[in-house]
Amino acid sequence: MEKPSRKLKKTLLILGVTGAVYISFKYLLPLVIPFLIAYVFALSLRPSALWVEQKCRFTIKKRTITLPLAVIGGVEIIILMIVLGILLYVGGRKLCMEAQLLLENLPGILARLDQWLMGHCSWAEGILKLPDGYMVDIVREMISKGETAIKDGAMPFLMVNTMTMVKWIIRVTVFTVILFIATVLSLQEMDDIRVRRDNSMFCYEYAMLGNRLMTVGNAWLKTQGTIMMCTMIVCSVGLFLMGNPYFILMGIAIGILDALPIFGTGTILIPWAIFSLVSHNWVRGIGLIAIFIICYFLREIMEAKIMGGKVGLTPLETLVSMYTGLQLFGLLGFILGPIGLLIIEDIVELYGGSCYNNGKEMGH
Repeated sequence: MEKPSRKLKKTLLILGVTGAVYISFKYLLPLVIPFLIAYVFALSLRPSALWVEQKCRFTIKKRTITLPLAVIGGVEIIILMIVLGILLYVGGRKLCMEAQLLLENLPGILARLDQWLMGHCSWAEGILKLPDGYMVDIVREMISKGETAIKDGAMPFLMVNTMTMVKWIIRVTVFTVILFIATVLSLQEMDDIRVRRDNSMFCYEYAMLGNRLMTVGNAWLKTQGTIMMCTMIVCSVGLFLMGNPYFILMGIAIGILDALPIFGTGTILIPWAIFSLVSHNWVRGIGLIAIFIICYFLREIMEAKIMGGKVGLTPLETLVSMYTGLQLFGLLGFILGPIGLLIIEDIVELYGGSCYNNGKEMGH
């Protein structure tokens, strides 16, 4: 039977580490996250920057001159931003065209929806033995009140949130500038940062935490990014083959919705398929169900294949940690929860073993 002192030490260690991880994620992480992201960007750019530096070396009067890594990294970041901007422009232009087409066709879509609702309301009135037009009047009144509420609330909402949007744009701009500068400086000081880390008395803890963050973050981002892109492609191609004029817009919307916690492709595809089947549009309904099945198995297979055993948590531990992270940190908690649990387990195992050994020695 374990001594009460050892149990107490282990309990206090778990509580202390859990509290420290929570405080770090809640208050410290928002302050340093731009620099952590910048360091990760610098690590990813470093191989290509070193290759360019080696290729651009030249000698003048027996003196070797090289381009600074910070300059090379800055140019690479600017090139990546230009490429990303072009892609966003082309994609955004296509999305705007589809959105404009949707707005032009919206009255016809609403008219068909109204006709469909009225037809089913009349059918329901016959089944429920209600007076003719009873349910039709109720539905029309609900639609009319909904339109009025949207019109009355749209302008106040825009007025209230205009300053919020301006502040958000300013914060994003400042964040981007800081991220760019921090990435360039991290590239320039990478060797010094590593030397200071290796000479630190906490070098083992730094290495352990860094490995955990890199492993879980890389596995999660790679999995979700790959699944989201594949889902967008599958949905866009499927809707294109079905003749949907908004195939890119809908494909992107379904892919983003699938990446969000709790939601999934079924949030849009299943009601849409049911609506199509009830409307006797069998081809569209079956096609939407087929797209949903493909996306579902695609997510299951790719999550198992890419994530594999990299994270090191059981499915139940992952679910519990994600739910706890959601409650504590919001949507970001879906990744902070598993990372926090792994860090707690590692630190408790590291120092708990030390406490256990000391306890044995003291006992003897």
